[in-house]
Amino acid sequence: MPKSDATPHSPRILIVRLSAIGDVIHALPVLCALREEYPEAFLGWVVEGQAGGLLRGHAALDELITLPRGWLKSPAAVWQLRRRLRRLRFDVAIDVQGLTKSAVAAWLSGASRRIGFGDEKGRELSRWFYTEPVRAAAAHVIDCNLELLRPLGIASAKPRFDLPEHAEARQAAERIIEEARLSDGFAMVTPGAGWPSKLWPPERFAAVAAYLGRGWGLPTLVVWAGEEELRRARQVVAGSRSHARLAPPTSLTELAALARRARLFVGSDTGPVHLAAAVGTPCVGLYGPMPAERNGPYGPQHVAIEQMRFEGTSRQRRTAPPEVIESIHVDHVCAAAARILRRKALHAA
Repeated sequence: MPKSDATPHSPRILIVRLSAIGDVIHALPVLCALREEYPEAFLGWVVEGQAGGLLRGHAALDELITLPRGWLKSPAAVWQLRRRLRRLRFDVAIDVQGLTKSAVAAWLSGASRRIGFGDEKGRELSRWFYTEPVRAAAAHVIDCNLELLRPLGIASAKPRFDLPEHAEARQAAERIIEEARLSDGFAMVTPGAGWPSKLWPPERFAAVAAYLGRGWGLPTLVVWAGEEELRRARQVVAGSRSHARLAPPTSLTELAALARRARLFVGSDTGPVHLAAAVGTPCVGLYGPMPAERNGPYGPQHVAIEQMRFEGTSRQRRTAPPEVIESIHVDHVCAAAARILRRKALHAA
C-alpha cells in the first residue's frame, strides 16, 4: 500500500455514515467542521444508496464512495471497496453510524486511526474495530456526532450543513412552484415516515393545511416518496378543503430546493424534515417514538412537539403503539406553526 502523503495540516480523513437520509444529514456538520479545521485535508465519505445524492457536489468533500445496499454480503463488493479505499490512503476513519457494517468499512480503509462511539451508540460489533472509542455525552445526535472529533482536537465546532443547490434542482423547484401557483408563499408537509410508529394521521395533516390556508393565506405543498406515501399525500390533499396541493415526484435535491423556498415545513421525525432544517427552513417536527431532544430539527428556529414519552430499544420504538404519536393533536401543531410564522413576520418587519 502506498505511503500516505498527509501532513498535520492536510490529513486524509474518511467519514463513514452509510444511511439513512436524516442520519446522513445529521453527519454533515462533521464534514463541515473537518474542512474548517483542516482546509488542506483530503476528505472522503462512504455512503449507501440514494442518500449519496445529497452529498454529491458538496464543497467540503473531495471523494464520494457510494455503495449498493447489501454490499457487505458480497465478497466482490467488499474487495472492491477495500481496493478503492486503500488507494486513497486514509490516515483517519470516523464511523458516525456505529454498526458492524460501518465499522467494517472504516477498517477496510486501512486507516491507522479509527474513531467511533465507545458507548451504547456503538452497536453490534462496531466497538471492536475502533482504535479510539469516544463516549459522547451530548443530548442531540448532531452534537454527539461532533464529539467524535475530540481525538482530532476539534472540541467546539458550530454545526453547519452547507448543502449545495444544483442548477437543475433549482430550476425544477421553480417550475413546480409556478405550476402549483405558490409564488406568493407556501408551506410544505410530508405525511410519510420510515417507521410505522412515526406516522401521524393524514386527516390531521389535512386539518393543519386547512388552518394554514384559512388563517395565514398559506397554501400547502404535500411532498411524498413511494406509493404508500403517495396514498397518504392524496388523503391530505383531499381533506384540506382545497388548501393543499400534491407535489409531483421529486428527487432529494429537488426536495431540498423546494424546502429552501418554503416558509414552513411540517412532518414527523423523517429525512425530509431534517433536510428542510439543514437548508434553513423553520420546521415543526412531530415526535414520540424517538425523543425530541435527540432527534428534533436542530436550532432555535424550529419547534419539536412531543406529548408522550416512549422508552425502549430501537426495535420497540419502531413498533410503538399509535397512541404515542397520536397524542399530538392538530391544535398543538397549528399553535407551533403560528409561533414560527409570527416570529418570521416580526423579523421581516
